Formats: sequence, C-alpha cells, structure tokens
Amino acid sequence: MVWLTLCLITGVLAFLTLLPLSRNEAWWVRVWDFPRLQLATLLALLLLASLLLLDLSQPRSWLPLTLCTLCLGYQAWWILPYTRLWRREVQPATEPGGETLRILVSNVLTPNRRADLLLAQIRAHQPDIVVTLESNDWWQTQLDALQPDYPHTVKCPLENLYGMHVYSRLPLQDAEVAWLVEDDVPSIHTGVRLPGGDCVQVHFLHPAPPSPTENDESTERDVELLLVAKRLEDADGPVIVTGDLNDVAWSTTTRLFRKISGLLDPRVGRGMFNTFHADHWFLRWPLDHIFHSSHFTLRSIQRLPHVGSDHFPVLVELQYHAAEQSQQGLDANADDQALAEEKLDEEPADPADVPEPGR
Repeated sequence: MVWLTLCLITGVLAFLTLLPLSRNEAWWVRVWDFPRLQLATLLALLLLASLLLLDLSQPRSWLPLTLCTLCLGYQAWWILPYTRLWRREVQPATEPGGETLRILVSNVLTPNRRADLLLAQIRAHQPDIVVTLESNDWWQTQLDALQPDYPHTVKCPLENLYGMHVYSRLPLQDAEVAWLVEDDVPSIHTGVRLPGGDCVQVHFLHPAPPSPTENDESTERDVELLLVAKRLEDADGPVIVTGDLNDVAWSTTTRLFRKISGLLDPRVGRGMFNTFHADHWFLRWPLDHIFHSSHFTLRSIQRLPHVGSDHFPVLVELQYHAAEQSQQGLDANADDQALAEEKLDEEPADPADVPEPGR
C-alpha cells in the first residue's frame, strides 16, 4: 500500500513536471511553468519519504525513487540559475561614481487603495523612474503627487487591469504608448536621457497572462515578448525592458526572449526575487522583471515591502557604461530562431511595430 501510494504521488508530480515540455499553449499547460520551486520542494520531500518508507532491497522500490530523482533534477535545472549557486550573469558595479539609473517597478493592483505605502517607498528610495502597472484614474490622481519631483510622465490609465504610468526625474524622448498585440493591452516605449547626454531605450511591458479569466492560451503574451525581442535583436545602444511580464524568469518563453534580444538578467546568480503572490508565501514566483543590455552593471536589486497589492515592488539600480561590458547571457541558435518565428506567425503583428525611441 505504501509503495502504491508513493508511486501514484510520484506519477502525478512527474506528469506536472513534464507537461510544460509540450508546446501546447493552453493556459492549463503553461501555468505549470510557474511553480517549479514548489514542485521541486514537493519532489524533495517525496524523495525523502520514499527513502524512509520503502524497502530498498526490493527492486520495485527503485521505480518511484528513480523517477522522483530525475524529476527533481529536471526542476532544479530550471531554477538553480536563480540562486547564489550559479555564476552571476551581470557583473557587480565596482567603479566609483559613474552614471546610474534606478528603476522602481510596481504592479499596484487596481482595487488596492494603499497608495500611501507605495508613495512612501518612492520617497524613501528616490528612484529615477517609477513605472506602475494596473494603474487607473484613481491611481493616477495619487501618483500625480510625484510630479514636482518627477516632471516627465507617460500616462495610460485604464480600468481593465492594464493601465500603465511612468514618472521620471530624467527627460523622456520620443515616448509612445503602443498596442502591439491586443487592442486593450498597452505598452510604453521611451528614450531616457541620462545626465551625461546618452539616451537609454526603455520598454515597459505588461502582456496579458494565459489564464481562465484572461486568455485561454499564452499566444498573445508570447508574441508580445518576442516582438520586442526581435526588434532589439540588432540594437547596439543601451536598452532596458521591464514590467510585469506575466511569465516566470525560468520559462521557455522568457528564456527565448533573452536569447533573441541578447538582454541580460541581473537575478541570475543572485536570487529569484519573487514578486507574486505577495499575500501567499508558499505560492510565489518572479513575475516582475528588469532585463538590460551589457551597457549596464548592477549596483543593487531588491524586492521592496508589501504595498497592499498582490505584487511586491522591485527596485533595481544599474550603472551605465558607454561601452558594452564583457558579460555573457544566453545565445540563440537556429532552433531558437525558428521557434521565435513560428510563434510570431501566430499573430498579425510585426517587430517593426515596436517603437525604437531615442534612435
């Protein structure tokens, strides 16, 4: 009975582990990209229970043990880069002085009314740029209190959970709101003029997730990310992409985005910085991201305290270098390029529709 029970549990966890290997874009398949840490924890506990409860002298005991071990190793392969056991992808900023860019990203949750908590964090950390997701007219009224210190803004208030606002101390150039894939899901694209005169191309994204209440499939989200990736593929200037991507850092789609765009992830080798769900410690994963070109090294990255939303804010400070630094991200091969093109063909959108501000 014990052997059968452990086999059944192992089989279920193995199925959930292998399900995302499918290219099926249905939400109930793609959702299992998210809880890899939780599945790895369950597999580790199951492996321990199997070692304690099974008679290892019986050959049949090694079936669940072997399958559990293989699944645990597979899950670990995805999540280990987001631990301190991995080599850092982005080098720490070691040069004194120099130009820096500090960005605070916060999905505020439209019904949330604790704007005071977010405003207090902004005043405490003094970011150069604040971007909010899910911000509507009510949130815009609260955030406008920042304008004396953040005079450069892009405002797109919406009531559909996809409003966006950017408040910046630094001048913005060629700022544009774009609707890349879905007519009610915006993105913001702008150049940010640094004090030294150089312009950084910044893209703020919040594609809709695959879920039973949003999109039945991940197609729209994946295409939006890959449109931006393809647009940036040959960019030679400084670039930042940030926002709530409604995808985890270790998913196939986000990895493909990094490969095609050539952008770096400062969390690799440092930690997961799980930003969602703020109210459930046992169900958290990294949904809010900042990717950047090799013109930047990292001064700091931190998850900030609760602001009443289901997301924690994230704060990143980057040091700018006029020349690209020697930093190695993920490389795209022919199969990656073919997969990207295949996904892009699923929607009538063109990478040329993605604005290139400041160019």
